[in-house]
Amino acid sequence: MYTAIATEALRRRGEERERKREKRRASTYRGKCSLRTGLALSSPAARTPAASSTSWSGRPSSDPTADCCTQRMKLCYCLLLCFLVAGITGGAIGIYKWYHSGLNRWHGTGSTADFQKIIQERCDTYPQQIWSYFRNRNCQEIRQAFMSAFISKDPCKATKEDYKPLIDLADSTVPCGKRVFWSKTKELAREYAKKRGLVTLEDTLLGYLADGLNWCGEPGSSDLNTWSCPDWKRDCRTNFLSVFWEVLSERFAASACGTVQVVLDGSLENAFDEMSIFGRVEAPNLSPVVTLQAWLVHDPAKPPRDSCSGSSIKKLKSILSERKVRFICWDNLSRDQFLRSS
Repeated sequence: MYTAIATEALRRRGEERERKREKRRASTYRGKCSLRTGLALSSPAARTPAASSTSWSGRPSSDPTADCCTQRMKLCYCLLLCFLVAGITGGAIGIYKWYHSGLNRWHGTGSTADFQKIIQERCDTYPQQIWSYFRNRNCQEIRQAFMSAFISKDPCKATKEDYKPLIDLADSTVPCGKRVFWSKTKELAREYAKKRGLVTLEDTLLGYLADGLNWCGEPGSSDLNTWSCPDWKRDCRTNFLSVFWEVLSERFAASACGTVQVVLDGSLENAFDEMSIFGRVEAPNLSPVVTLQAWLVHDPAKPPRDSCSGSSIKKLKSILSERKVRFICWDNLSRDQFLRSS
C-alpha cells in the first residue's frame, strides 16, 4: 500500500515538473520569436513555408514559434507594402499638384489646343478665304517665327521687339483708305467691311492667323501652357497676347489714310472706351491725313444710350483733335440701317 502511494506521489511530482518546464520553454520561445522574425527573410524556413511547420518526418512540427514567426512575417510584409504604395501615391500627387499649380497660376484662358496646327492651316488657306492684298509667303517660317516670339519666355514680359521677326515675314499691304476699326462690335464691323470691300484688322494675314486664339509659354519650356495664360486686367498688361494685338493695331492705325471707319456700340452708356484697344492704341495713332467716320449702332432690342453728343464721344473728339484728325459722327442707327447705309 505504501509503495503505491509513494509511486503516485512521484508521478504527480514528475507531472508538475514537466508542466513548469513547458511554461519556461513557451516563455523562452516568445522572447526569441521577434529575433527569429528579423532573420526570417534569409531563413530557409521563410523561403519554404512548408518546412517551418513540418518536421523532417512529414509530421507537423511541435515548435510553437513557427506559426508565430510566420504570422509576424506576413504582417511585416503587409505593412511594408502599404507604406510603399502610400509613399509612391502621395509623392506622385504632390509632384502633380506642384507642377500644375505653377501652370495654373494665371487668371486667363490657357493656350489654344493645336495652336501650331491652326496657325499653319490658316496661313495655308488665307489667300483663298480672305479678300486681301498679299505677297507670296512661307507659312512654315511664319509659324516658326510666331512660336519663337513667345515660347520659353516669361509670359508677363512681352515686348514689341519679340514680334518684329514675325511682322517682317507676314506684314500685309492693305490700302490705307479701306480700313474699318471697331470697339465691342467685332462681328458687325466685319460684316460691314465684307459687304463694302473694306478690311478690319482681323482680315489682315496676322490678324486672321491669331483671331480667337490664346497663347503663352513658360520660361525654359518648349511647350505651350494650355492650363492658363496671364489676364490683361488681373495679371499683367505686358502678356504676349495683349502685346501682339497692340503691335498690330498700332501699325494698322498709323498707316491709315483718307476716310476710315469705326463702328461703336450705341447701346452702351459709353460707346467709346478709352481703355479698349481702339481707345488706347488705334485712335491715338491716327495721322492728320485721316478722316475718321464713327458709326454708333444700337441693338434693335435696346434703345440707344449714347450719341454723337455724349460724353464718351466728346472724349474721342478731344483725342482726335490733338492729332488733327477730322471727325464725322453718325448715331441712332439700328443694325439693319447701318448695313444699308452708304
